Amino acid sequence: MSKMTRNQQILCIMMEECGELIQACSKIMRFGSLNTEDINKEMGDVLTMMDLMIENGYINPAEVEARKPRKIEKLKQYSDIIR
Repeated sequence: MSKMTRNQQILCIMMEECGELIQACSKIMRFGSLNTEDINKEMGDVLTMMDLMIENGYINPAEVEARKPRKIEKLKQYSDIIR
């Protein structure tokens, strides 16, 4: 078993899951096909870790939700993915 604390394990696994999601996105870009199975799996893993982070006080869900409109405005300004 790991010698890391529970909190360290949560953070470490979250980093690993984010890395796996990054890799799945990269493969779609490299190979030109949308493998929704991989994206769904990895996104589900990241969301599971987000839930654990909320339960353990790392994330404030209200602050996360409040951040979304700001990101949407930035995307409108700096990209063409939101119209």
